Amino acid sequence: KFSDRPAVRAGTDAVWDQAEGALKEACRIAGIEYTLNPGEGAFYGPKLEFVLRDAIGRDWQCGTLQVDFVLPERLDAEYVAEDGSRKRPVMLHRAILGSFERFIGILIEQHAGRFPLWLAPVQVVVATIVDEAADFAREAAAALRKAGLQVSLDLRNEKINRKVVDHIEQRVPVLAVVGRREAEERSLVLRRLPGREQETLPLAEAVARLASEATPPDRVAAA
Repeated sequence: KFSDRPAVRAGTDAVWDQAEGALKEACRIAGIEYTLNPGEGAFYGPKLEFVLRDAIGRDWQCGTLQVDFVLPERLDAEYVAEDGSRKRPVMLHRAILGSFERFIGILIEQHAGRFPLWLAPVQVVVATIVDEAADFAREAAAALRKAGLQVSLDLRNEKINRKVVDHIEQRVPVLAVVGRREAEERSLVLRRLPGREQETLPLAEAVARLASEATPPDRVAAA
């Protein structure tokens, strides 16, 4: 939403014309479409409001970006331009997420607590089937952590089915199972929870694949 000048505001109409024009031009260049939100700008400048719709259709204002020509004037702020002249800066106020608690709440509702791998607080749990696999499980967990993954280790003396149920309930996206054979062959059985399908991969290949899948989308796009 594009929120323009309120009835009570600081600055002249000429300053507001400049601020609103600059923000609209930035939206045009960036290809951002918006709806007008008349009179809802801040007292010092127009703003963009980024509205997210939650899982049950409610709209929430989250991020904001505000253009401020007024405060730099009041602060008598200046900078030295390339030609040596002194210029008045334009101040940008931004809150990328808005209320952090609100943003996290929307994310949890949207995913029902089951975050994608790149966003999950615990991305992989390495779980043993037998005690003899504990040393290799620790080694596998260390290799995954070194690759940048958030990893938990489950060495409990419980049946693997119990561990699977527990980690499904905890919304963990990937369970890496290690038994006697996996320890001998230096491999991991990867299971994408809550599904039942699984695949066995050598440790190095499993680490590389999970690290790639856990890369945030913005980093993938930039690569």
